[in-house]
Amino acid sequence: MRRLFIADLHLHPARPEHSRALIDFCQQRITPADQLYILGDLFEAWIGDDVGLVTYADVIACFKQLTQSGTQIFFMVGNRDFLIGQAFYQATGIVPLPDPSLVNIDNQDVLLMHGDTLCTDDLDYQAFRTLTRNPRWQEEFLAMTAAQRMQRAAEYRQQSQSMTAMKTDEIMDINVDAVSRAMTEHGVSLLIHGHTHRPQVHRLPQGERIVLGDWGGHFDYLNWPQNEAWHLIREPI
Repeated sequence: MRRLFIADLHLHPARPEHSRALIDFCQQRITPADQLYILGDLFEAWIGDDVGLVTYADVIACFKQLTQSGTQIFFMVGNRDFLIGQAFYQATGIVPLPDPSLVNIDNQDVLLMHGDTLCTDDLDYQAFRTLTRNPRWQEEFLAMTAAQRMQRAAEYRQQSQSMTAMKTDEIMDINVDAVSRAMTEHGVSLLIHGHTHRPQVHRLPQGERIVLGDWGGHFDYLNWPQNEAWHLIREPI
């Protein structure tokens, strides 16, 4: 069995080449014997299953074809697509994955996270995250019309961009103490996450932290064949 890990594709109708790249990736590089782990921000924004399943119908169909062929796909929501609901999982056959999650690969426990909860220095973002993960907030948001949700999402995105422009890279990046706590708490020597768009392998006292890259003009993935070493791979779209 081979495991593949991807994150931060940020699919958007204005960038159809990214959706085509994902579909090509699924059709050409994944077999029924593989497992695919998607660690958040698959979509640039997901404002509800009623809209998303139509907007990304080609991607949904691709996932369904994969899972029906036997491929296991696991999905962990990110900070852009946390409103993905049960209809998405039913339509695709994908299995939801909590954040954080432990998986065992070749007799090694590996910690999987999206990565945004590790950015503890970004207090504004953490406050917004707490707000939007509240079930009551989500219920009220999803009760709006599709047009209202689109407008609200655009406003949130504009506010986020304005605030990001005023923050240092250090504030928006991972807090090393938060990483240490997470790895110690779960008793692991390997952490895999996305979110920061800064692909790299970090050597730590606890072990290793693998950061997955985004799909901005290229696609990045972690390829981990059974009983073999893993490799971070970048290929052009």
